[in-house]
Amino acid sequence: MANHKSSIKRIRQTLSKRLSNRYYAKTARNAVRDLRAATDKTQAAELYKKVSAMLDKLAKKNVIHANKAGNLKSKLAHRIGKLA
Repeated sequence: MANHKSSIKRIRQTLSKRLSNRYYAKTARNAVRDLRAATDKTQAAELYKKVSAMLDKLAKKNVIHANKAGNLKSKLAHRIGKLA
């Protein structure tokens, strides 16, 4: 166990941040999965706007890497473009 007040506080902060990051990352993964499963182009396009914003926010907060967010957005846009 940590001996310094600052390290004890840091442990508390790290735990709460980790749980928060896990929640938002999991929510984003589920949204990406739902978008990949979409078959209607208009529905997928609407969903893409929300997922894209979600990925950008996660990248901005360093929950996921900025390049990962860009790669996911690119692949999803390409997939939506292929829908009939």
